[in-house]
Amino acid sequence: MAQQPANQRPKRSVGRKTNQDSFIIERLRQQAEEQGFLDMEEIVQALDDRGDPKRVERIVKALAKAGIEIERADDVEDPPTPPNLEEAADLDDDWSNDLTQLDRLAAHDSVSLDLREMSKVPLLSVDEEVDLARRYAEGVDAQLALNSADTVWQAEEQQRLQTLIDDGLAARDHLIRANTRLVVSVAKKYTGQGLPFLDLIQEGNLGLIKAVEKFDYRRGYRFSTYATWWIRQTITRAIADQGRTIRVPVHMSDRIRQLFRTAQDLEQSLGRKASPEEVAAQLGMDPRKVQWMMRVSWQPLSLEHPIGDEDDNELGSFIEDETSPTPTEAVSAHLLQETLDELLATLSPREARVLRLRFGLDNGEAYTLEEVGAKFGLTRERIRQIEGQALRRLRHPRRSRHLRDYLR
Repeated sequence: MAQQPANQRPKRSVGRKTNQDSFIIERLRQQAEEQGFLDMEEIVQALDDRGDPKRVERIVKALAKAGIEIERADDVEDPPTPPNLEEAADLDDDWSNDLTQLDRLAAHDSVSLDLREMSKVPLLSVDEEVDLARRYAEGVDAQLALNSADTVWQAEEQQRLQTLIDDGLAARDHLIRANTRLVVSVAKKYTGQGLPFLDLIQEGNLGLIKAVEKFDYRRGYRFSTYATWWIRQTITRAIADQGRTIRVPVHMSDRIRQLFRTAQDLEQSLGRKASPEEVAAQLGMDPRKVQWMMRVSWQPLSLEHPIGDEDDNELGSFIEDETSPTPTEAVSAHLLQETLDELLATLSPREARVLRLRFGLDNGEAYTLEEVGAKFGLTRERIRQIEGQALRRLRHPRRSRHLRDYLR
């Protein structure tokens, strides 16, 4: 009887998961209707951090049953999981090329040094992956049991649990290091999209660590297949969040990549650059939306961007500053200031200073009657009288005629 609630919890969880899957399937179906198809990348992105292989397979089957075409994106390839020694050797060759590229980027960088050290860890077989994942899972269970407040463990049992925990952490570390090749293999497909290669690798490593922590070896999937989804997800999200000065949402970044892949395919088939209308027709989208997505994809340029063969000029030097006065306006303002100074000189010093303070003729800052009175030690009303008297004198035709040209 005490176990009855525990047995019922999974049923409620399954119900919630089913509702979530139905919502995700409906959202993906609407997305497919807009763009004509779906690719695996979009499905994994829609699942967010719940994209375990079994759920992905279930949702893919549901979408296929609904008549939705599912394609693999051009930049989404099967991860390098060699089933035999010949393919493992090919992956080692690719890894050597990757390490050479890393050495050119930053021979002294700690990331490249760590990757070179990890390259000494041999590739894992399927059985080795399962064994490491099982040991890590046992270590997690042992940690939960040791931390449980409901049980008082004997010293001998505590030592046994601690041994399982230490062995699980060692298995986790081995599984991460042995799959570093996978991170580099995925990361190099995303170079040139706003983040340096080493930053892509670091983001991919975070995805690899999360994959290790969430992998369920009992489902029968290759770990590298599962890890590829997590690595790709963390990299694409990092590009969306950090790769642009102005952030573009993840789902929009995916569509922009799809748009440019389509544009490149059309350019190769047509032998010329495809127009936005042709790209829109290929994607089944509104041409105005395609043009808008192209504008969103533009990268901003710094005004200090060097221009010229010798980089002796900057982009900002060729852009008009619409807030600055024109030469004519600058000369007119200078002449007006000189004229005002000459007219104020015909007033008494106190009248001239009151007008300069009240109208901000010196530094552009205008003072209130109270503030001007405080400077002179006079009342607000007395300052008003001095100001009115000074303005009447300036309105005299003998003085005001000098200002008529500036009032037209």
